[in-house]
Amino acid sequence: MHKPGDVVLGGLFEVHYSSVFPEQTFTSEPEQASCKGFDTPGLRQAMSMIYAIDEINKNSNLLPNVTLGYSLYDNCGALVIGFSGALSLASGRERQFLLQQNCVGSPPVLGIVGDSFSTSSIAISSVLGLYKMPIVSYFSTCSCLSDRKRFPSFFRTIPSDAFQVRAMIQILKRFGWTWVGLLVSDDDYGLHVARSFQSDLTESGGGCLAYLEVLPWDNDQAGLKMIVDVIKKSTARVVMVFAHEGHMIHLMDEVVRQNVTGQQWIASEAWTSAAVLQTPRLMPYLRGTLGIAIRRGEITGFREFLLQMRPDNDNYGNSIVRQFWEYTFQCKFDPAGWAEVDGTSCTGKEDIESVETEFLDLSNLRPEYNVYKAVYALAYALHDMLQCEPGRGPFSGQSCATLQTLEPWQIVNYLQQVNFTTSFGDQVSFDENGDALPIYDVMNWLQLPDGRTKIQNVGEVKRSATKAEELTIDEDKIFWNFESNKPPLSVCSESCPPGTRMARKKGKPVCCFDCIPCSEGKISNKADSMECTSCPEDFWSSPQRDHCVPKKTEFLSYHEPLGICLTTTSLLGTFICAVVLGIFIYHRSTPIVRANNSELSFLLLVSLKLCFLCSLLFIGRPRLWTCQLRHAAFGISFVLCVSCILVKTMVVLAVFKASKPGGGDSLKWFGAMQQRGTVMVLTSIQAAICTAWLVSSSPAPHKNTQYHNDKIVYECVVGSTIGFAVLLGYIGLLATLSFLLAFLARNLPDNFNEAKLITFSMLIFCAVWVAFVPAYVNSPGKYADAVEVFAILASSFGLLLALFGPKCFIILLRPERNTKKAIMSRGTSKS
Repeated sequence: MHKPGDVVLGGLFEVHYSSVFPEQTFTSEPEQASCKGFDTPGLRQAMSMIYAIDEINKNSNLLPNVTLGYSLYDNCGALVIGFSGALSLASGRERQFLLQQNCVGSPPVLGIVGDSFSTSSIAISSVLGLYKMPIVSYFSTCSCLSDRKRFPSFFRTIPSDAFQVRAMIQILKRFGWTWVGLLVSDDDYGLHVARSFQSDLTESGGGCLAYLEVLPWDNDQAGLKMIVDVIKKSTARVVMVFAHEGHMIHLMDEVVRQNVTGQQWIASEAWTSAAVLQTPRLMPYLRGTLGIAIRRGEITGFREFLLQMRPDNDNYGNSIVRQFWEYTFQCKFDPAGWAEVDGTSCTGKEDIESVETEFLDLSNLRPEYNVYKAVYALAYALHDMLQCEPGRGPFSGQSCATLQTLEPWQIVNYLQQVNFTTSFGDQVSFDENGDALPIYDVMNWLQLPDGRTKIQNVGEVKRSATKAEELTIDEDKIFWNFESNKPPLSVCSESCPPGTRMARKKGKPVCCFDCIPCSEGKISNKADSMECTSCPEDFWSSPQRDHCVPKKTEFLSYHEPLGICLTTTSLLGTFICAVVLGIFIYHRSTPIVRANNSELSFLLLVSLKLCFLCSLLFIGRPRLWTCQLRHAAFGISFVLCVSCILVKTMVVLAVFKASKPGGGDSLKWFGAMQQRGTVMVLTSIQAAICTAWLVSSSPAPHKNTQYHNDKIVYECVVGSTIGFAVLLGYIGLLATLSFLLAFLARNLPDNFNEAKLITFSMLIFCAVWVAFVPAYVNSPGKYADAVEVFAILASSFGLLLALFGPKCFIILLRPERNTKKAIMSRGTSKS
């Protein structure tokens, strides 16, 4: 299809989608390939270029006084035919060349709109790019074409596959599809997409490929069967296909044959709007498909322009129009050429609006809109070039190009800077790589109740201000081809919930993993955590391992049964001591109280009372003052108690010795002052030990996490083990002396029989504290405190009952025995 003009633009379109090459014998002149399979959308794309040129020629504001012409070639779906057409456009269509001394004049075409296939564009641009011929493609998306070193004069009005791949990844992320299959065509378009998709998917962490298969160009049944078997057996429910309509037709034939259902198909821009796939036979499998589509546009007046195309109008090339007419109305202008008997004759007067044809369906002008923008881009570049003022031009010497001396490379400079807005409101410009502003529509295949297919727009993907992909999608509008009408789940492994971590399966992609529960003390508080994090020192993992909780605290508390029992026992002992002390004070003038220094008895009761009370310091949460005071109070109280018992024992022995002839002098060493002094001196030694201990290495509260990982045991560390040992050792020394002395005095006459009570009480005391040491060492945490409190209470009760129980019995229940005579008579009867 050709039309002359002041400036001619070339075009390459797929008006036929297949071609037949005759066998080359080279015994005669080689025959040209024949084109088969009329492609109505391809013709409509070609017509959109003619319409754009016609519209520009009528526009007095754009390229005034310049008429654009066109020269369009059919690539017949074959690289060699499209390449041959491009060379013809670049070199001219003249059959004879007149040799002249100089070559002047404008080139045959100023620029070429096309080709549709990436492989064709690569081949054509590789050659014509050497001569800087501007090529503006409307459908070639291979990211390799953005290489300015290889393709310096290539431009396109369709986004690069690099953006399409990233847009696809955004859709995968939106619906949580991390396990997908990828099918690509066996050409530059598909193979570059495969490389780009794998690298971008890895970088984004958006998922993994379950499989990657290359679709054969021809109808290879064995290869297709193997590919569909892979789809069928894979656990991936999402299949992405970057291929052309022809590939999809063959693939879907095999899908129908094997009845592979339950797949979510994701379409590339090459077949998203393919009407040939929207058949009742294929829709049960393809309905619900999501796809990336070229930006839809509207071309005002285009329908009316298409209706003017008739066989009797020879403006566009009678041959192509006749082929279209025969294809649409299933007739022949030359009935004799029909092989079938029932062929009908074309009149050329048929009403094209009376038949259902894709040619007039302008609801989804996508490639056509890109062709329209490509023609206008070349026109605006030429317009800007012709507006150049001499002396201010961009070329050497600030010169300008003229229509008579125009070279294709000159238009490349202006094409790089072109920036305009279409009548539909879309901005058109090219970046440094010749790529258009990236924007895609997100489409969804919906089957209507009447069986028709509707491809509805459900969103868009465009580049944001931060140059990231921005996905906008209306999920409520999407039709899903599943019973639940919800997005399918397509993952290699289920998401790991909080409380677990991902452990990659050996030999599998990163999306295939096991969920391992976090170990004790570690948590993961979000899904799909790679590692579990340790809780802070005072925290522990919850049972679900999804958050840290404060560790349970353990100490001998007033609120627990053990603490309550010990506290009650301590207070009971204190109360009994107070009662006994009251009894002794009330009966202080009786012989049994006055015997053997009643003052020491009172002091002993007070010290026992302090022993009972000091046990309360071991109950409750340890604090610095309680830790420092508990052992000091315990040590001093018990030394005071044992000192009193030791002095009483010594007094018993001294009295017995004084009762013998010549023993009177012994009592002068054990008067009341000496007894009090001895008790004070012995107690002061313990006080000095405690002071030195507290000053040098004081006991302090400590949070112990060694006993239990999930508990904090609050305890008092003794600080200095030596200090604690000296404190206990001193008590033990005094108790041992008291026991030995009382043991020696056990056989004295009854009126001095307090020695027997002391012996028995010291036996209980020593037994308790000897048993205390191993029990204390082997008791963890609060139980060590409980053991110590028990030892204090047991020994205190032992002393209280052994020393004062018999006396209280006599005072309260046998008052007749609480007389000097009764006491002395017992001694006499014994003797």
